[in-house]
Amino acid sequence: MNVPAEFFEELHVPLQFLTSLAIGLLIGLERQRNPIAKAGLRTCALVALFGTVCGLLAQSTATAWIIAAGMVLTGAMIIAAYAGETLPEGESGTTTVIAVLLCYGFGVMVWYGHTQHAVGLAVAATALLHFKIELHGLSDRLAPGDITSMLQFAVLTFILLPLLPNRGYGPYQALNPYHLWLMVVLISGVSLAGYLALRLAGTRRSLTLIGALGGLVSSTATTLVYARHSAVRREMIPLAAAVIAIANLTVLLRLAVIGGIAAPEALPQLLPVLGAGMACGLLPVRWQSRAAAGNGEVTLPEVKNPTQLRVAAGFGLVYGGVLFGAAWLSHVWGSSGLYAMAAASGIADVDAISLSSLQLFNTGKIEASSAVTAIVIAYVSNNIFKVAIAFTAGGAELAQRCAPAFSASTAGLLLGAVLV
Repeated sequence: MNVPAEFFEELHVPLQFLTSLAIGLLIGLERQRNPIAKAGLRTCALVALFGTVCGLLAQSTATAWIIAAGMVLTGAMIIAAYAGETLPEGESGTTTVIAVLLCYGFGVMVWYGHTQHAVGLAVAATALLHFKIELHGLSDRLAPGDITSMLQFAVLTFILLPLLPNRGYGPYQALNPYHLWLMVVLISGVSLAGYLALRLAGTRRSLTLIGALGGLVSSTATTLVYARHSAVRREMIPLAAAVIAIANLTVLLRLAVIGGIAAPEALPQLLPVLGAGMACGLLPVRWQSRAAAGNGEVTLPEVKNPTQLRVAAGFGLVYGGVLFGAAWLSHVWGSSGLYAMAAASGIADVDAISLSSLQLFNTGKIEASSAVTAIVIAYVSNNIFKVAIAFTAGGAELAQRCAPAFSASTAGLLLGAVLV
């Protein structure tokens, strides 16, 4: 059945208004739950529709001031609604004012064809409104030093990064200052997400949640922390083994995210391998989680803020050294040189050699299969190192409990690498 193009053209305008209505209802639904908010479902929905109407009129009459006038009227309306009201202590109503203005702005954006951006921002705004208590709790749990570290890191990222030269230096043109710091930003950003989530977790100390977040920040640090805990309190060994196993499995998910950002073209070969490792590792992790149930409270791992300049700069130096070494060894000895570098550097850090391998693939110096193999070798090497940490810091029993999960994920990765 052939549908005429005119049908879709006639449907376009109603869809824009329906989208604005949905955006207003989404934000309004959240505001409706707040007893002191002066705007709820109906108001936010009508404001979003008003924004789309103003966009239509402005475009039809070629009069841009209609949009500005609509914004002023909307702001005056909601501010007037709060005039003379006595609000509870700590409440000012400004959040609802901004939410209503956003509804209007999103409605205008939808009319001018920025529907995807409007919907995405509306979802983000609703999440910020909904998680008020959690976000305030996060602010309370962050130390003053954490805020300082993140501010310093933001300055170096958004001010220094654009000024760095985007070209290769040194032998093999391996060291690109812009790329080096961009990868530091990537790794620190992923780690920071886990770090903030750990701080946000507070008393909600789910075994799976803490293990996954610990792996997102640093699986090696998480292994060391819980190994030391189990050495002091032997009854915590099942719980420590479960957290360590979950953290180790999360590394595969972390590598998938990093690979998707750093080298999307390598994903068709990388994802099946990582997926095989995760699939094989899930069963022993599930078994260990059940064995750990009721074995004490899950404590938060003590990890450093990844945006601290010392931590970020340290990773940058390691990454630069690994990248140069990988480029040199792959040039001199081919793939075997890269694999040797992966085995050596993977002991301490999987991220550096993973990014180095993906960068060599991006520049055409190695094939995707070689990059994936190097990542697998680095992960296996890191697994062996973490089992050694569990043995030396936590004892033989902890290492024995960790071994099945580590072995299963390793076997899955190796199987996936052979098949792919």
